Amino acid sequence: MSWFTALPFPPRQAVAFSALVTMASGPLHAQTAPATPRADENDLPVTVRAEEIGGRPDREITLDRDVEITRGQTKMTADTACYRLVEDEVTANGNVNLWRFGDRYQGDSLQLNLESGRGWFLNPEYQLQMNNAQGRADRIDFLGEDQALVVDGTYSTCQGTNPDWYLKSSTLRLDSGRDVGIAGKTIVYFKNVPILGTPALSFSLSGARRSGWLPPSIGAGSKGKTEVMVPYYFNIAPNRDLTVFPRMMFDRGLQLGATGRYLGTTSRGPYSGETHFEYLRNDRITKTDRWLVDSLHNQQLSPAWSFGWNLHGASDDQYLSDFSRSVSTSAERQLVREASTTYITEFWNMSLRAQNFQVLQEPAAATNPGLTIPRPYARMPQFSFHTGRFDVNGFDWSVDAEATRFTHSVWNSGNRAVVMSQASYPWVRPGYYITPKLMLHASKYDMDSNDGRRTDLSRVLPTFSLDAGMVFERETSLLGTAATQTLEPRLFYVRTPYKNQDEFPLFDTGESGFSYAQLFSENRYVGSDRISDANQLTAALVSRYIEGSGAERLRLAVGQRFYFTEPRVQTSGRADQNRKDRSDLLLAASGRIVESLNVDASVQYDATSSSVYSRNYGLRWSPGMLKVLNAEYRYVRDSFRNADISAQWPLSTRWFGVGRVSYSLQDHKVLEGLVGLEYKADCWVFRMGAQRFVTAAQSTSTPVFFQLELNGLSGFGMGNPLDSFYKSIPGYTRLNTNVGRR
Repeated sequence: MSWFTALPFPPRQAVAFSALVTMASGPLHAQTAPATPRADENDLPVTVRAEEIGGRPDREITLDRDVEITRGQTKMTADTACYRLVEDEVTANGNVNLWRFGDRYQGDSLQLNLESGRGWFLNPEYQLQMNNAQGRADRIDFLGEDQALVVDGTYSTCQGTNPDWYLKSSTLRLDSGRDVGIAGKTIVYFKNVPILGTPALSFSLSGARRSGWLPPSIGAGSKGKTEVMVPYYFNIAPNRDLTVFPRMMFDRGLQLGATGRYLGTTSRGPYSGETHFEYLRNDRITKTDRWLVDSLHNQQLSPAWSFGWNLHGASDDQYLSDFSRSVSTSAERQLVREASTTYITEFWNMSLRAQNFQVLQEPAAATNPGLTIPRPYARMPQFSFHTGRFDVNGFDWSVDAEATRFTHSVWNSGNRAVVMSQASYPWVRPGYYITPKLMLHASKYDMDSNDGRRTDLSRVLPTFSLDAGMVFERETSLLGTAATQTLEPRLFYVRTPYKNQDEFPLFDTGESGFSYAQLFSENRYVGSDRISDANQLTAALVSRYIEGSGAERLRLAVGQRFYFTEPRVQTSGRADQNRKDRSDLLLAASGRIVESLNVDASVQYDATSSSVYSRNYGLRWSPGMLKVLNAEYRYVRDSFRNADISAQWPLSTRWFGVGRVSYSLQDHKVLEGLVGLEYKADCWVFRMGAQRFVTAAQSTSTPVFFQLELNGLSGFGMGNPLDSFYKSIPGYTRLNTNVGRR
């Protein structure tokens, strides 16, 4: 074999050869990682090898048998080749192979002008390292340093000579200089059956976002009627985009929607936001114009100063019931409209906000007043201030102040000013702690009455609390694993004098739900309109099992509150629960018993009636990848008794089942149900299923969905099964996790 080093080999042809790698981004707006940066090889020499080397070294070099041309990370082999020095052109024939930065191309014949980058490659096949893509073409024409034209080319992420899916384009122009690929007539094949065709498309070569049509979505709306949505994506800038989606609903008409997103940074700080808008002109069913707006914005005006808004609105009470596609959306009944600004320093912060609500009433509320949703008070506006320090000569102290104007369309409006100051002195020693705390609540109300008169109310109440606990430890084991067990008794005493507060309004206050955390709260109400009188002691005991790594395996807790004086403060219009001399007993257990099993349980026992008031049991079993089983039981006396089971589980090597059922054992009906199947191939995933959920008090939705997702390209089908699986099955894992979440 002969070999020698030739003149420096211009790298321009490498750009044209490797242009096919850009197909990995996939048409139809698929996203991939950017290509690996390529080293500059301008100054590297070219090394050629062959069994026979002939010709004139100053004009033409001929290479025969086992030809090999190498330059840096570029390598070419062929049966024969000819390099014409004057024209600066290479011609290769017979089993031509090219390796470039991990990618491989092979074909019958190649001609390439090294100076201009122009040439052609006949019957090439390619394999791409970026996402294991492959394809073939009748011809590739290299149009310059940065451009190539693929004629009758294919692309697929499937391996083998007969891929399960591939796309075929009559022409595919690749321009790496402008980072764009433009295809002519394109057809997507699955199992050699055409499933989608388009006369033209364009896409980003690097996988970056690019304006263009997104895959159409065909599905059933909230009421089960057929609809088609064809989104168009505008890549306005690297930090801004807009998606416009015409949505044709065959029973209601054409709905237009748009979602705009943005983020960035100014000299003063970052900002971000998103706005979503939907509009349906002259709904064929309701004969009205219908719309929805959601807008969110946050921005730093300086390192300490920020502002933002959170705005939601709908044209009518039934909008979310009629157009929602998920349980969470259809359940929304109070749409917040809020704008706020906050200033934060090291030792104090303040905020100003205006807040209002739009209440969407249940459809059945007109005939059943019990379903009517009350409208919350609007805060127009609310000013808040907080300051505090820790460990000031051993003391922790803070002051919270608030001034709010509450307005309502039906109930009396008014002003409220509140100042809450507190100081504590924690004694923390190895094995125990004691924390006495003194709080002072001062509030003043200026109420508007229906007859135009104003009513002034004021209240000043002190609160003393003492929190004390101990920690004991011993070495033990849990299910054969060495662990440290703790025993942590805790006592929490609260004393607040009684003051009749029946004349005080209820702007934003309600009784807190009874929970383990609430046992250690000074006030049993949430909000500032009620300060509960208290002369009570909470006793609790916690035991934890902690591994040597610090991971907590199991936590057991029991707690109860004892009243030396029965609380007398009540919320207006209702009598509080009769607590007598003690609260309900709370018992709780949670932890990861073994690596694959998590449990959570709580029981609220009513000692007065010697019965259980509420109980919750839940577990999650995840014995391996793509395996999860969730089970939950929830019960509240005289309210509900529900069972919930959900799972993702392999049925065979490639088939997977997903499902969920939430069943009311009290009413004997299904509250939410989902059943689905998934099939995982090497380069595609198929999903199908159906879901049933409640959209209003007396109506349900039963959408059906299916989707074929081609790895590295896009998904086609009806509805959005992934969104349903993620929201309905805790711990659900996407089968093809390497291609993104959505």
